[in-house]
Amino acid sequence: MADTDRNEMEAPSPATRAALGVGPAEPLAFRHVRLRCGNAVLSDAKNWYVPARLPPAMNMALETTRTPFGTVVRPLGFRRERLESLRGRATECPAGTVLSHKAVLRLADGQPISLVIECYTRSNLAAGVF
Repeated sequence: MADTDRNEMEAPSPATRAALGVGPAEPLAFRHVRLRCGNAVLSDAKNWYVPARLPPAMNMALETTRTPFGTVVRPLGFRRERLESLRGRATECPAGTVLSHKAVLRLADGQPISLVIECYTRSNLAAGVF
């Protein structure tokens, strides 16, 4: 199950804006999703994206559904560029993180549409979770 708080907003850092190729005035949207199996949180992901670079129907789906970002934007044929992969907790991740990833999703022309930070928890290693 995916838990999404649509009212949550985390201001993007200057590094996030630079990775997305946007200035300080360009509107960004934010999604914070926790994937669960029962009561166990398996991953905690933060995603900033550029709504102006997505079709209106995709923005609507991202604003009103729990559909994962990658599923919504799949028709755009994006590619994922890994910026960082760390065994352990990146500074942006919560306690209990055992694996961290940071990536930019890019359109075919190279234009970035999203920056995601994924934090995988110890629950992925626990016996009997699956």
